[in-house]
Amino acid sequence: MLEIKEVSRYFDNFTALDKVSLNIAAGEFFTLLGPSGCGKTTLLRLIAGFDQPDNGDILLDGKSIIATPPERRPLHTIFQNYALFPHMTVTENIAFPLRMVGCTQAEINRRVAEALEDVSLPDKGNHYPDALSGGQKQRIAIARALVNRPRLLLLDEPLSALDAKLREQMQLELIKLQKEIGITFVYVTHDQGEALALSHRVAVMNRGTIAQVDEPSRLYGFPNSRFVADFIGQCNLLSGKVTQLQDNRAQVELEGLGPVQTAIPADSTIAVGRNCTLTLRPEKIHISSRVSHDEVEAHFKGIVHDMLYLGDVTVYKVELANGMLLEALLANSSPGRARFFEIGDQVEVAWHYDAGHLVMD
Repeated sequence: MLEIKEVSRYFDNFTALDKVSLNIAAGEFFTLLGPSGCGKTTLLRLIAGFDQPDNGDILLDGKSIIATPPERRPLHTIFQNYALFPHMTVTENIAFPLRMVGCTQAEINRRVAEALEDVSLPDKGNHYPDALSGGQKQRIAIARALVNRPRLLLLDEPLSALDAKLREQMQLELIKLQKEIGITFVYVTHDQGEALALSHRVAVMNRGTIAQVDEPSRLYGFPNSRFVADFIGQCNLLSGKVTQLQDNRAQVELEGLGPVQTAIPADSTIAVGRNCTLTLRPEKIHISSRVSHDEVEAHFKGIVHDMLYLGDVTVYKVELANGMLLEALLANSSPGRARFFEIGDQVEVAWHYDAGHLVMD
């Protein structure tokens, strides 16, 4: 539905976007994710028409929209500050885009009522924005954006101003709303958890380029680079060199740790002698006072250097013999009060040969 072709945008000597290409399907919840300054908001502004690319093209349903002014593009943008008119009631705010296109009063009344039902706020029509909570304001902003059924909804960090609990609630409502209405969402965030929870697919951006586009589970489990592995969630990054290949396994000489066996990714360009990084999620590492040794596992002794209790899990930083810190996660699922390792305790850590994911440097 939406095709971004070799789009670049420059600001003086700074390259905000460098030949970015993306395809977004109709009905998809698509997220642009990346650190501050990576170009995600710039790309959203180009799609919306608030700015123009220096090179490339943007097509909607196969037709270029580069020359189409923002107000004539069949899309709406939701910002993190809601942008509601404070002097208008909720009903008047939602009705505003319909009045701009000359709808009859009867049509406006019907569609505003439908929009309020869509966001589960049918009784707030006569309220003013300052009488609403942050979550209610966000839902009204969504209702206003959806009232004339745009082809595309752009959302620029719309939940960043909400507290954690309300943010989680709004995430669930956004998923439900997008599924029910079927409009394509293009969502911008720097929050990895939010991107993984909401999206059908995610484009991870870095320095004006696309680092990887994939489903959330594949981004997390099979990052294609050290940057993506490090940016998506917590990850141990172990540098090494490939020393041997056999069947579906590689032997990697990890810096400071020695040789370990690891699975070879299906689409890898792995080769003996190449530098690589073993990406290893904390939840894939076993930690115990004594780990049973298995020939298909890597195992090392260490000392608990630090710990962080998070309620459902405890994160441990284990210092290995060579001084390397390895992060491991232990679920607090035992009945009664959870028992913790203490700082200074001797422990063993281990992981199965296929627990990590190998990326070439």
